Amino acid sequence: MIKVGVVGTGFIGPVHVEALRRIGVKVKGVLGSSPEKSRQAAQNIGLERGYSSYAEMLSDPEVAVVHLTSPNRFHREQVLQALEAGKHVVCEKPLGMNTQETKELVAAAQQYPELVTAVNYNLRFYPLCLQAREMVRRGEIGEVFHVKGSYVQDWLLYPTDFNWRVLAEDGGELRAIGDIGTHWLDLVTFITGLEVEEVMADLYTVHPIRQRPPAGSVETFSGKKGSREAATEPVKITTEDYASVLLRFAGGKRGVLTVSQVTAGRKNRIEWEIAGSERALAWNGERPNELWIGERNAANRTLIRDPSLLEGEAAHYTSYPGGHNEGFPDTFKQLYRAVYADIKAGKPSKNPLYATFEDGHKELALCEAILESSKKGKWIKVRY
Repeated sequence: MIKVGVVGTGFIGPVHVEALRRIGVKVKGVLGSSPEKSRQAAQNIGLERGYSSYAEMLSDPEVAVVHLTSPNRFHREQVLQALEAGKHVVCEKPLGMNTQETKELVAAAQQYPELVTAVNYNLRFYPLCLQAREMVRRGEIGEVFHVKGSYVQDWLLYPTDFNWRVLAEDGGELRAIGDIGTHWLDLVTFITGLEVEEVMADLYTVHPIRQRPPAGSVETFSGKKGSREAATEPVKITTEDYASVLLRFAGGKRGVLTVSQVTAGRKNRIEWEIAGSERALAWNGERPNELWIGERNAANRTLIRDPSLLEGEAAHYTSYPGGHNEGFPDTFKQLYRAVYADIKAGKPSKNPLYATFEDGHKELALCEAILESSKKGKWIKVRY
């Protein structure tokens, strides 16, 4: 039986654990930021081990796969150590803090061709996003003209909302783009097959000073009301709360992305719209079981997620009949179905549906171009 160790006990670590359990993969233990947090998390979610250190996890001969949900600054070192220990790796995005790190990790993964190395871009596995990808590839929407969309949230709306992600030294110079904008960019390029060549970006820090609570941080998406009362220490913030990015894709196609973590009422809304020469497609993550199909000379349609109506990979990665909704937690489950099929096969597949380390590197290259564009106020070519 394949057994897994999960690094990270915050918002997303337990999500990994739950999804792995749903596909029959045993999670042996978890590692938090301290031995006590490890023990407590293991007890809370019913795991066998709360590891006292990363070295202890890697030395466990039963652990074949490591899932990394730790702060971004730890990813490089933890990935390298896992590969050296002969472990398959599933790493949360971003893969590294910059392209120097991600290039190193891509090269390191190539030294271990028998190991599966994936980046956790789970949104690819919404069934209707897979369906849209299939429709684009089959030519059903014609030539892609342009793409627009956004990813907006409200969990950092107040200056008293604080989390390690707002700090450049922990999460990287880009925050809203790095944290959620890369999800949109990965998803749209995955669906359309287009590659971004140039970007023009405008970044804006709404709250240049935030208030750090006594505990130092709050969990992602938690404590929206309580955190307003707990703040004590003012901290200077340089990462962006909002961003707008113009995109030029290969072949002259155009796009635009808006990202915000300070839009009241938008809890976790990702949306895209693809305009083609024959028809358009649109989808948003707060209504994930509906795909809008826009027509010029016929009535517009809404395709409801139903495996009997979907095609190819979209049907394969749909677990429940029509009318039985699937959502955010299911994307992790479907992603891990693809990842662990390769792990069980003994090597990565040639063109996997899941994001590889190469994909993770491309997202960091995009981030660096976006940051440079905002600083210089001009179009910047993406250096992959």
